[in-house]
Amino acid sequence: MLAPTLVLTVLTALLGVMYLGYVADPEKNLHDFPIALVNLDVGDVLDTGGEQRRVDFGKQVTEALVAGVPADKVDLRVVGKAESEQLLRTGQIYGAIIIPGDFSKRLGILGAGSIVPGEMERPIITLQTNPRMGAYGDAIVRRIGDQALDEVDRQVGAQLVDQVRATLAETPEGAPAPEISGAAMLSLQDPIEVVDQEYRPLPPGTGQGLTAFFYALLLLLAGMVGAMVIHTMIDAQFGFVPTEYGPWFVHYPTSSISRFHTLLIKWGVSAVVAVVVSLVFLLSAELIGMPIDNPLALFLYSVLAMIAVGWTGLMTLAALGSAGLLVNLVLFVILGLPSSGGTVPIEATPTYLTWLAEFEPMHQVFLGVRSILYFDSNYSAGLDRGIWMALLGIVIAVVAGTLITRYYDYRGMHRQNSAA
Repeated sequence: MLAPTLVLTVLTALLGVMYLGYVADPEKNLHDFPIALVNLDVGDVLDTGGEQRRVDFGKQVTEALVAGVPADKVDLRVVGKAESEQLLRTGQIYGAIIIPGDFSKRLGILGAGSIVPGEMERPIITLQTNPRMGAYGDAIVRRIGDQALDEVDRQVGAQLVDQVRATLAETPEGAPAPEISGAAMLSLQDPIEVVDQEYRPLPPGTGQGLTAFFYALLLLLAGMVGAMVIHTMIDAQFGFVPTEYGPWFVHYPTSSISRFHTLLIKWGVSAVVAVVVSLVFLLSAELIGMPIDNPLALFLYSVLAMIAVGWTGLMTLAALGSAGLLVNLVLFVILGLPSSGGTVPIEATPTYLTWLAEFEPMHQVFLGVRSILYFDSNYSAGLDRGIWMALLGIVIAVVAGTLITRYYDYRGMHRQNSAA
């Protein structure tokens, strides 16, 4: 009883910490969350009591946002419009706050309109989200934007009210003093209108940005489970382990094949399976109507990712035997899913998960799939990282698997029945 109880206790404790830790309080875990701030305001010249004064409310709002947004939680990048769109298009930021070019002019008109009849429009600040980065990232952008812009709205409103009152105080003696109506005062105190806008909305059939995560999960599970199935079935064919089908028990004669050559055969079968299964997944996606703009890229990357996962899993099993099953489970599933960034953004998870995401296979596969499905197969959107990390995984698996199995064969550690 002791051994399985101890193993399961450790695994479930790790599961609890990893899975509950990353979803319990994303707002508390927020760090380095990238958002762009674009100030297009060109300023304006206001006529205050016969005196002209140049104002730049956009600059003031920019400075207020930079000072007000917590730097330890949000990476607020002050950039131009073109750079902001490039960052959104390549999945480098989760959203943008855009101050338009006529922001100061509209604020000036709003102030003058409170005492002079005429048409006026509230100045607008656009809160732009990037739905291709995931629904949870969208929600965080909106919360950050609403909190920061509410404070800016209050500060600008107070400044606008003071400015209008100062203008009224300069009315010449004997002239009728203009009055600010209650409705005009409310407009002055709440001058900014925040408009939500999605940058490149996702088409139907994408699960609000979740299809990339689940497709990556399919590739990872197929690679890991495939490695276990291939390992077990080929070992059974070579007589290293028995096979049971219900009440039927089969144990073939033990083959004299070396550990290294056995691993080579398993790697070869894994590569064939990767091609077949990748094609099955692609056809399944097409069948259910999931939009795929570049099916060839998705197919080729799926094959590469599955080979990397499968060969790594087989290398672990060849090196550790049955214990490799637990190692693969921890590496690919227990540590992989919470650090993938597919449901909760990496920047909203504990920092230890951010560290794991640097090398955990699930995160690399997710970045590659997301780039192909949502970002036009753009290398800068994560496809380059996904490809190179997959190639690195294959190299590590080949080198480590070759060295370990060759060493076992050299030392005469052959796979044969022996007394316990």
